[in-house]
Amino acid sequence: MKTKALLGILAGVAAGAAIGMLFAPNKGVRTRRKIYKKSKSLAKAINRSIDDKFGDTFKELNSVVTLLKEEQARIKALKP
Repeated sequence: MKTKALLGILAGVAAGAAIGMLFAPNKGVRTRRKIYKKSKSLAKAINRSIDDKFGDTFKELNSVVTLLKEEQARIKALKP
């Protein structure tokens, strides 16, 4: 539930920033550059949040999969 709330807040901030920049008195090139930089920064923040939240889980799952593959190979080697 906290993850959904965080993503909702981040999406709201991004939408507000984009709308604010579109109505700002800057030239189109400058505005698009600002939107690009803000969206890149937001994407990095989201990725960091996902990594922080799920990074350990992915590592653990990867370890379990590796162990299962090794066990499967060991069992296959035992069969005549």
